Amino acid sequence: MPELPEVEVTRLGIQPHVEGRRLEGARVREPRLRWPVPDGLDQAVAGRRVTAVRRRAKYLVLALDPGGSLLIHLGMSGSLRVVPATTPPQAHDHVDLLLDNGTALRLRDPRRFGAILWTEAPPETHPRLAGLGPEPLDPAFTGEHLHRRSRSRTASVKAFLMDAKVVVGIGNIYASEALFRAGLHPARPAGEVDRAGYDRLAAAVAEVLRAAIAAGGTTLRDFTASDGAPGYFRQELAVYNRTGEPCPACGTPLEKAVIAQRSSFFCPHCQP
Repeated sequence: MPELPEVEVTRLGIQPHVEGRRLEGARVREPRLRWPVPDGLDQAVAGRRVTAVRRRAKYLVLALDPGGSLLIHLGMSGSLRVVPATTPPQAHDHVDLLLDNGTALRLRDPRRFGAILWTEAPPETHPRLAGLGPEPLDPAFTGEHLHRRSRSRTASVKAFLMDAKVVVGIGNIYASEALFRAGLHPARPAGEVDRAGYDRLAAAVAEVLRAAIAAGGTTLRDFTASDGAPGYFRQELAVYNRTGEPCPACGTPLEKAVIAQRSSFFCPHCQP
């Protein structure tokens, strides 16, 4: 599933091709995504100019002039490409946003867990975005914030970190990686982690995500490819999906446990 770095790399990849362009409409081939593509999307967006391509959590937000926004989620397997509008669609190319230069922003989503939503209200008030926690790369995301929100929490620190009301965009892969860097066992109750531990964790989250986004920069050219192949990068991961391999810090075999119904990977020595 695309996580925050992959969504941010997607934003960076499509932004120069989409921002400032006028939408001529939308071509919807399959409206049955995670939530149905809104009826009348073609008429709603036609003639509006894309003024900004932003990201909130794992949603891309296309701000339009004279008003309205498109919210796009890539789901489990979705991808976006800028292609000539005349490019024949393949089996899972469900929606085209038609641009005024003869290109289209094309959503491919084999599993149909993604979404394209339309709102005329401020996007932050949309039910999918309202009530979310801070962005993990924003100044508001600090160890103090995590420590304050975690008091009396009995859930694992990993589940706590993946709670979008606490902080957005931290999926399974980067939660495992950040907890390793912070030296915190993923099953430790969140309320038992002290302020110093959360200071380390907040810093580790930012380090992991920034490194992943930077690594993804080499794939930006892929966002104008017509084959729809994922433009994501091969992550250099320390612990995720490396059960039994030596810990890169101490050499102890890495372990796996199911925590909050998700596979978690950790070093039993470095993450007591």
